[in-house]
Amino acid sequence: MTLDDIPASLLARRWGVPQCGVFRNLPSSLDAIHDVAAQGAPAATIIVVEEQTAGRGRDGRTWRSPVGGVWLGMLLRPPVPVLGALSLRVGLVVADVVDDLVGHGTARAQLKWPNDVLVDDRKVAGILCEGRWQGETLQWLGVGVGVNVANAIPEDLHGRAIALNEILPDVRRIDVLDRLVPALVPLTTHHAPLTESECTAFARRDWLRGRQLRAPISGRAAGVRPDGALLVDTGAGTTMVREGHVELS
Repeated sequence: MTLDDIPASLLARRWGVPQCGVFRNLPSSLDAIHDVAAQGAPAATIIVVEEQTAGRGRDGRTWRSPVGGVWLGMLLRPPVPVLGALSLRVGLVVADVVDDLVGHGTARAQLKWPNDVLVDDRKVAGILCEGRWQGETLQWLGVGVGVNVANAIPEDLHGRAIALNEILPDVRRIDVLDRLVPALVPLTTHHAPLTESECTAFARRDWLRGRQLRAPISGRAAGVRPDGALLVDTGAGTTMVREGHVELS
């Protein structure tokens, strides 16, 4: 197989990862990561799928994944950081990749807690982290990244989602992957909460901050903690939220 004319056999060396699998069609890149992890695959193993038939987002939501997008899974082995911090850290990487491609020296990509990357208020990418446990011991962690690159956006999502080729008509998946995968690899050994500089970088891209929320709790979004928790000003004080679906008032 090739990926945008690059032989799949060359991708692992090209990106500096121990192994990389490229598939035309799978239910989910994350499912494939869990499969290879159970077989002993090393940390930083990468799976790229041309089309997912059962891609998913948070809370079991469907992620439509036709040909033309980047549908990527990456394996992490313990120790790993708190999931909330990891999701935001991956989001920062994706946002930097989008801005590098778009250019103009501005922070155009924004981050919507906990796992969305937006451009012009529309979703261009999403992140999903899934652990597999044995009792209370984490065995491994799969990180799924979906980026709309040159795939068609369903008509019912045109107002809420965007593909990069709307901004960059000639963009290819390999243009995204060549920037994204090498930047993700260091995260496989980064176990700490968000650093001060990462918190500052997130604040610069924080799409939610200052917006009034109805869920996961009622209040005004007030930034994030280093462990990835969302801060919400309820009027009676500041409350932290570790997980949940965001709805604006």
